[in-house]
Amino acid sequence: MTLMRLQRALARAGVTSRRKAEELIRAGRVRVDGEVATLGVSVDPARQRVTVDGRAVRPSALAWLALNKPVGYVVSRGDPEGRRTVYELLPKVPGLTYVGRLDVMTSGLLLLTTDGGAAHRLMHPRFAVPRTYWLRAHGLSVADLRRALALPIVIDGRPVRVMDFRVRPVARSVEVELTLAEGRQRIVRRLAEALGLKVEWLHRVAYGPVRLGRLAEGKYRRLSAVEIQAIERLHGTA
Repeated sequence: MTLMRLQRALARAGVTSRRKAEELIRAGRVRVDGEVATLGVSVDPARQRVTVDGRAVRPSALAWLALNKPVGYVVSRGDPEGRRTVYELLPKVPGLTYVGRLDVMTSGLLLLTTDGGAAHRLMHPRFAVPRTYWLRAHGLSVADLRRALALPIVIDGRPVRVMDFRVRPVARSVEVELTLAEGRQRIVRRLAEALGLKVEWLHRVAYGPVRLGRLAEGKYRRLSAVEIQAIERLHGTA
């Protein structure tokens, strides 16, 4: 059984936003298995009958997408500054949520799904799901950077969970393939800053079992059944 908050189930099915769903619930217009619902209740949309004003709510199909996010796009539904958002590049899928943010100047793999439980597990620190980035930077030699990355690097009182890295020289800069088992906000840029590096560009190439591959910038694809099964095997289905 996959339980989720009733307001999320309504939003995921495309009925309305979560906030408006809460208003419908408070107004007594939502029923679960014939009983008037209350705010805070959880439901299994696949097994329970949910109605709004007597009309049945049909659960939406599970969706998993991979987007190659370009620089300049915000990972948000809307932006008060009027910047472009990643949702302008995606199909309209009710309940589609992103798995881990990328800042506006970072490009690369962004996962999106309607599976809230799996999204939570992919992002939660205790599951230590690896994320791999490519970056180019300057400020340290290859040898100095290798030595620095081999030692514990502490940010906000906690060591950064560096799983693997590769470093190579490129002209007067270095390129780094870096795999972290965490996703604290702007952690790669903060790590670079702590090491004295100035980042020229930053690009995510993998998240958990999903790799960006040759997906063109600004384009998306649906995850394969094999990729979805690999996500589910990480820590069990939602």
